[in-house]
Amino acid sequence: MAYIGLISDTHGVFDDKLKKFLEPVDEIWHAGDFGNLETADAIAAFKPLRGVYGNCDDYSVRLAHPYVQFFEFEGKRILMMHIGGYPGRYDFKAFQLINAHLPDIFICGHSHILKVMNDSRYNMLTINPGAAGIQGFHTVRTALRFRIENGNITDMEVGEWDRKL
Repeated sequence: MAYIGLISDTHGVFDDKLKKFLEPVDEIWHAGDFGNLETADAIAAFKPLRGVYGNCDDYSVRLAHPYVQFFEFEGKRILMMHIGGYPGRYDFKAFQLINAHLPDIFICGHSHILKVMNDSRYNMLTINPGAAGIQGFHTVRTALRFRIENGNITDMEVGEWDRKL
């Protein structure tokens, strides 16, 4: 069993509110737009990190984190990338990767909108944790945490904070 913290679109922010929410997790997955390498490194120093770079990340982040991650974890096939979309409206590259890998869980960021949706066409859970940072149009900062054990996802919780630090 593993306890996962899922964040995206930190855009340079990894503050105490976010750390407190992520304190109990075993590892953090970041769906892109770290903001800078220092933020990525701070997250990795806090907890084990799996991440992908986003469209706003510079080359230092892109050298440290891949464009896409596909991995198996606790009986689930996970596909993670930054720009992804959601059921019925996937980005073209995401659509190609979903069809190539047929993941059980598709994780993306970019929209700054928290969404957890079942895609019955692909028998896949699509998850976007929203934006954990303060840059963008969103009014509430969000993050997720959940448990994965033997192919089951349980105890999903949403963290919400005001955009002001």
